Amino acid sequence: MAAEIDNSGSLETSQSDFSSHLSQTQRKSNFLTLVAYQVIVRTGWIFKTESIIMPAVMDAMGGTGWLRACLPMLNRFGQSVPPLMASSFVTHRPIKKWILATCTGIMGLVFVLLALFWQMNEGQGSWFLPTIFLILYAIFFSAVGVNQLSLATTIGKLIPTRRRGLLMLCATSLGSISAITAAWFLLRIWLYSEVANFTAIFLFAGIAFLIAALITTNLREQRDVTDGNPVSLGEIFKSVFSTLRDQKNFRQLSIVAALFGMSMTLFPHYQALGRERLGMQNQDLLTFVIAQNIGMALFSIPAGRLADQFGNRLVLRIVMLAICAGPILAIVLSHFPAVGATWFFLVFVIIGLTPVTMRIFSNFALELTTRDQQPKLLGVLSLCMAGPAIFTSTALGLLLDFVGFETVFCLVTALLFVGWLMTFRLKEPRKS
Repeated sequence: MAAEIDNSGSLETSQSDFSSHLSQTQRKSNFLTLVAYQVIVRTGWIFKTESIIMPAVMDAMGGTGWLRACLPMLNRFGQSVPPLMASSFVTHRPIKKWILATCTGIMGLVFVLLALFWQMNEGQGSWFLPTIFLILYAIFFSAVGVNQLSLATTIGKLIPTRRRGLLMLCATSLGSISAITAAWFLLRIWLYSEVANFTAIFLFAGIAFLIAALITTNLREQRDVTDGNPVSLGEIFKSVFSTLRDQKNFRQLSIVAALFGMSMTLFPHYQALGRERLGMQNQDLLTFVIAQNIGMALFSIPAGRLADQFGNRLVLRIVMLAICAGPILAIVLSHFPAVGATWFFLVFVIIGLTPVTMRIFSNFALELTTRDQQPKLLGVLSLCMAGPAIFTSTALGLLLDFVGFETVFCLVTALLFVGWLMTFRLKEPRKS
């Protein structure tokens, strides 16, 4: 590959390195297939959002603050350690789409099983149901972690640098429209009953993921020529430290990603704050879900265009500052019940920035190295983004039970603000 890396970890890659072996028709087909794949996944994902639906499921099983805090811990562990361990395997697979299809299929099967268990136990009365739920949740996010790695690697292989922002824009905006439409017609039925129909919600998500897995088979991909065999686990973790030590710009990006990851520790507690302080019910979850996806769609449009035109660093600075406002807005609104319940959905509009921000981090990392090293860098980035959240989620949940929402939310906001300040130390790869 014609590539050149400087000491800061920046990269120059000629346009001919990307998909030059494919015809124009095949490149267009790959672009549309990746859009369709992400639209279907997004449509299924809205029925299992980590900030709304899944914490509500945990509350339905009698969950406390520390039990809700297990959700982001398992979420971040699954999206960091498994993809890092799989990074060498993904690198050495000549065709990436089959990994993407397999992981998405596992995601679908997990939710089909969740629907089955929930239906058998009617969501209550079984002491082992929370345990089964958390085990399946852990398996699901382990599959999600490798799935995101393989998706980003596939995008890095098949989509040119200056079209990745457009891909994000199309997939996110169209996915949000599809997801909101499905939620409006289905969640309004399944959540507006006295007892939420989580069986149907789980089953819909599972079927959507299975359909998305089938869509990936349409990708046109040339076999990669790889040297050697996948490295051992010890060598993988050794490479983590060497990568962070040797690539200054990537090291700075990883620190920002770690501080950004702290925002996810609050996801299960937003809807709990609304329930406890503002008296919100299951019916309000639909409003939150739609608001979050509208936010994601609205933010992805300018973010994608700005990233393609000016680079990912500028977009990262903007979204990190906006994310800082989420926890503070939630606390402020919770102290004014008269208007708080009406405007609480704005918190979830801001949360909609999260998947957009994660994609910006991935796209930034893709520009810092050659294609054969991209899976490793993405795996390291996932670990850095998740590490602090893994070790602090349960502790923050316990702290919340004792000192309340204000202390925990303000502490996380302070860390997010530090992360925003550190974006000014990043170097834009395209200008190096």
